[in-house]
Amino acid sequence: MRRLPLLVVAVVVAIAFPALLSSQGSKTADAGAVAAITRFYDDGAKVDLTNDPKITVPFYEKWLADDFTAGSSRGTWDTKQSLIADLKDPKNNKTNSASLSALKVRVSGDVGVATYASTYDSLIRGEHYSRTVICTDVFQQRDGGWKQIVSHCSQAGK
Repeated sequence: MRRLPLLVVAVVVAIAFPALLSSQGSKTADAGAVAAITRFYDDGAKVDLTNDPKITVPFYEKWLADDFTAGSSRGTWDTKQSLIADLKDPKNNKTNSASLSALKVRVSGDVGVATYASTYDSLIRGEHYSRTVICTDVFQQRDGGWKQIVSHCSQAGK
């Protein structure tokens, strides 16, 4: 009779322990993914301010997926190709200042979502913009790294 409770405990541990280990592994993987995606924003802020195509172009070629699409607060659609072309034209595309706040990164499996606010003063396609936007970016783990696949920003309310 005393062996039955021990058997029940052994069965419960055998079932629950792998699930516990699996969830801990997932949290560790998520923390690494959050750190990698956060690094994109930390590094990107410095890269953008250089306004140097030798620095900006390789950075965004690495991080943006080939099928990247962005909806901008200017009411335009952008692709990886159009953004890279803009970066190669610093005469008409220049970041004067930029700051990011309220960054929150969430990860589920191979997808990461970042939300944040950005205040910038920039020349974009020859036009001056100075505003605060709220943004949502989507990343997916591809080819051994995180790639931004979608971005959408709207001008923040006053």
